[in-house]
Amino acid sequence: MGLAPLYVQRDDHRVGLVRLLTLALRVLTLVEGVVRQRLSEQKEELAGVFAGNPKRRTSQSTTERLLEAFSEVTLTVVCASGSTQRHVTPLSPLQQRILALFGLSPAVYLRLADDS
Repeated sequence: MGLAPLYVQRDDHRVGLVRLLTLALRVLTLVEGVVRQRLSEQKEELAGVFAGNPKRRTSQSTTERLLEAFSEVTLTVVCASGSTQRHVTPLSPLQQRILALFGLSPAVYLRLADDS
């Protein structure tokens, strides 16, 4: 997958883009660090983050692999007759484990389907 060239004409846009990319890099680094630290503290390894090799275990997963575990997640929103229904794909055990490593409850995810 190639990226289209990005032409930013204004200096304030360039500054904003650099800040956004810097923030994204910090988030990626933080996610990776938190998961690695928690796995190390718990003396555990995570299985299922390697495509094509679900039994391979690691305590040094990358953020990209962690996010890939959520690639099949779907939020479906149906609006009909004045009401809205939402449905989210159930979390796999691996996805639940990754959320737990972040210190998040699956309830955070399930709120996406909350119709209130």
